[in-house]
Amino acid sequence: MTSTDDGTEVAWRTVIVDDHELLRAGTRGILEAATGFVVVGEAADAEVARQVVTDTRPDLVITDIRLPTTNGIELAAQLLDAHPGLVVVILSAYDDEHYVRAALGAGVSGYLLKTLPSHELVAALTDACSGPGALARTPLGRGEKDLGGPGPDTSEQLTARESEVVRLVARGMSNKSIAHQLGISPRTVEGHLNHVFDKLGVLSRTELVHYALATGSFVRDATVGGAGIPNGSRDVAAPDEPEPPR
Repeated sequence: MTSTDDGTEVAWRTVIVDDHELLRAGTRGILEAATGFVVVGEAADAEVARQVVTDTRPDLVITDIRLPTTNGIELAAQLLDAHPGLVVVILSAYDDEHYVRAALGAGVSGYLLKTLPSHELVAALTDACSGPGALARTPLGRGEKDLGGPGPDTSEQLTARESEVVRLVARGMSNKSIAHQLGISPRTVEGHLNHVFDKLGVLSRTELVHYALATGSFVRDATVGGAGIPNGSRDVAAPDEPEPPR
C-alpha cells in the first residue's frame, strides 16, 4: 500500500493483464470488493500492458502466464527492468514447478493459481505487496510445494555445440530446423541430444525444455527478452505435447 506525502495510506494501484475479458472482470471484481486495492488499468496482451503500466504507474501488476504474443514471465521481466519497485504476480491455471521456477527467476513476487478462493487471493496479493519475497516459499499459493531456489544446474557439463542445440530446442525448433540453422545433419543433432540427455539425466525433449526453464541457463539466451519461456509461451512444449490448460 502506498502513502501520500502526509502519511495517509492509500490502496495499491493495480493493473490486470489477461487475454480473457471475463477473467479480467472477475479479478477486478474481487479486488474492488477487497480493502487495499484499486484497479487502474487492464490489458489483454503484453504490448498494451507495457503502455498501460507506463501511463498509470501502478504498484502491482497481476498477469496470466499465457498471453497472445509475449508470455507473462517475459512481460514480468520487462516490466521489472523498466519500473524498479514494481510488484508483479503471475496468476495462472498452469500448475507446473518449472514455470514457477522460471517466474521466480524473472523476479516476480509470486506465482498463484486461478483456483484460489477469492479471500486467499487477496491475502496472497497483500503479502506480495507488503514485502519483497513474501511469496517465494509458497509460490503456488496453496502451500503444498516449497520450491525454494532454482534446481541444480549441470549445464557446464555440456559442450558449446550441445548447449547451442539445447537453446534451439528450448525455442521449440525441430531437429530438422536445428540442423539447417547450424549447418549439420539431423542425425548429428540427434547425436548431440542423446549426449545431452545422458549428461543432464533427462529422458525426452519435453524434460529437456523443462530443465532449461528451471535453470534458466539456456532459455535466457534463446528468447526474445530472455525471461525463461519462448516468445508467446506456446513454444514451450515439445512438438505434439498438449498445451497446458488456461
